[in-house]
Amino acid sequence: MATWGMVFDLRRCIGCNACAVACKQENSLPDGVFFTKTLSEEVGEYPDVTRSYVPTICNHCEDAPCESACPTGATYTRPDGIVMVDRNKCIGCGTCIVACPYDQRTRLEPEMLHEGLFGGGRLTPFEEQGIGRFTVGTVVKCTFCHERVDAGQLPACVATCPTEARIFGDLDDPASRPRQLILERRGRQPLPEKNTNPRVFYID
Repeated sequence: MATWGMVFDLRRCIGCNACAVACKQENSLPDGVFFTKTLSEEVGEYPDVTRSYVPTICNHCEDAPCESACPTGATYTRPDGIVMVDRNKCIGCGTCIVACPYDQRTRLEPEMLHEGLFGGGRLTPFEEQGIGRFTVGTVVKCTFCHERVDAGQLPACVATCPTEARIFGDLDDPASRPRQLILERRGRQPLPEKNTNPRVFYID
């Protein structure tokens, strides 16, 4: 059994947000909901200014605080390490949102599902075909595109990235590209002081 994880190569990320667009489309995400974002920061002073980009996503932590905090067992970890939310068990209490130190969970509010992707007050045909996967009042998050992964495909954000800044694979396989990059370039986990052991790593 694989243990899926992701590596973000900060040298390659150009902040194009193709990943966010692909994620929106793949998951039919409603207005105001993003499973991945790219943060940007300007460094230096004019005229010597550079911009750095930092992709963010659910880190699918081995010791996921969202899972231990969930009072109903709605949040659970699959054997392959992907952290999921069972919407049939989720009561929308928001405990997991508070528990996540990475701010990677969203509770679905009524206006998100009924005003349309662009707030036009009417769902587009694209939104209508995907709206059935969401339930008002429940919490949603990135699932590493688990359906694609189960079918042997890469997550949509990884498959779309034009610079290959996102690398996905089996962290338990010494020959996998993510594992090799983590070792060769000293991959680091976000907020290691939180002791969540994320399955997402950053390399410079």
